Amino acid sequence: MFRCTIFYASKSASPNAHILRRGLQTRANGWNAIIGLEIHAQIDTRTKLFSDTLTSFNSPVNTNISVVDAAFPGVQPTLNEKCVELAVKTAIALGSTINKRSTFDRKHYFYPDLPQGYQITQHFKPIANGGVLPLLEKDGISKPMQVRIEQVQLEQDTGKSMHDMRPNMTLLDLNRAGSGLMEIVTKPDMRSALEAGQFVKKLQALLRSVGSSNANMEEGSFRCDVNVSVHKHGEEWGTRCELKNLNSVRFISAAIDAEIERQIEVLQSGGRIDQETRGYDVENGKTFRLRGKETAHDYRYMPEPDLPTLILTEEYIETLRNNMPELPDAKWSRMVKQYSLSDHDATVLLSEAGAAEYFETVCKGRPPKLVVNWMTHELFGQIASKGVSFSANPVSADQLGSIVDLVQSGAITGMTAKNVLKIMVDETQPRLALDIVEEKGWKKVGDESKLREMCLALMNQNPDKVASIRSGNTKLATWLIGQIMRDTRGLADPVALNKVLEEALGVKLDVPSNNMSQGKSKKSKKSQLSK
Repeated sequence: MFRCTIFYASKSASPNAHILRRGLQTRANGWNAIIGLEIHAQIDTRTKLFSDTLTSFNSPVNTNISVVDAAFPGVQPTLNEKCVELAVKTAIALGSTINKRSTFDRKHYFYPDLPQGYQITQHFKPIANGGVLPLLEKDGISKPMQVRIEQVQLEQDTGKSMHDMRPNMTLLDLNRAGSGLMEIVTKPDMRSALEAGQFVKKLQALLRSVGSSNANMEEGSFRCDVNVSVHKHGEEWGTRCELKNLNSVRFISAAIDAEIERQIEVLQSGGRIDQETRGYDVENGKTFRLRGKETAHDYRYMPEPDLPTLILTEEYIETLRNNMPELPDAKWSRMVKQYSLSDHDATVLLSEAGAAEYFETVCKGRPPKLVVNWMTHELFGQIASKGVSFSANPVSADQLGSIVDLVQSGAITGMTAKNVLKIMVDETQPRLALDIVEEKGWKKVGDESKLREMCLALMNQNPDKVASIRSGNTKLATWLIGQIMRDTRGLADPVALNKVLEEALGVKLDVPSNNMSQGKSKKSKKSQLSK
């Protein structure tokens, strides 16, 4: 699967600023970095690539396993047609050339979590070659570029080895063994950690839009290996090292920067770079050697004798091509135009799986700006504080819509609406906003006569403050408003209260209204789901 922590990028995206600076500094010192990626995305199908075993995440260990997955003698694989369909749709989305004839190969290596002693993959004739994924300014890079795709291939996943549960023992969980993967290999077109990180995020969004992978790095359904080399301007490319076991975009970017610095230091001190596989030490911010890098010769590739050639007809490919969903770049452009969203708001919505669709559902008959503010400022923040991803968002579109309706109608204040949302996030039984408001007695106090009575009583108790306000210190009126809000538990209608207080004081007040309750747009913060 796809483990990825997301940066929400804009031209001024501060989380990426340090990455950009380090890349510029490297080039200014006369060095170039060459970066290529190998993405392993678990295909989002109900069953595995070569067996009818379920692929559900978080099942008890060794429960989703069949004799095929465990490589019992004499068993043979049967190709999952849905995996083929989703791989082809992914290749179409990337603009790849679909190969009408592709074959499977055996890649031999010996790890305990690989029951067969080899992996079935597509090394020589993959399902697709070529393609490109563009990175634009809206994606958080300074200059548009295109990252070319080398190939897209089908292969089976390994199991999982656990080394830290019992001393001197390795335990195996084969639930994941045999799950379908798409390996997406890029050309070495990236030159900085920033570009690599933005590519990973954009590919994640594309896979989700196609429906070919849920691309959740935290579940292990999207894994990324990075190849890094450095060289001086005008010289040949250097020896590359592979970085593995990187489980977030933040760590991918940090590991690339650390490896670039390591390689430069080695070369400047007169040493040489060995081709090897390395890991990343998060605490120390350094890469470390795992093993020597295998080559194609080491894997002893051979044709898979138990699987025939995969043949795809032109009609099959065109049928899938004609039924493709809206892709992220097209959806971004449409949403900016259709809903008059800022570039940044659209980027944030498209950075969370399902958030754009959720937004469009809530938006039906409601002001888009008010909806996007409630999503990006409040909903994202509240579920993030609970450690909940948007894919597990407990607040339905109907529930959030009911909050927006009450705010828009003036029935509740913005502060009350936030408290209603908090209850929705915490509750297991979904309720609409009006039910919660009536139960709690949180309806807005908009009766002007009652508010006037409260204002006059407060003014009589504080004649000095009243005199100061009437003499020109109108900012002091915020203190009076705060007292009324306290006495009404925040339920006083801010518009009605402001009007009544102006009349009682006989002066024009310059008190800012609640942006959220009035539906005005503030500059959208980055989603608090990003950590």
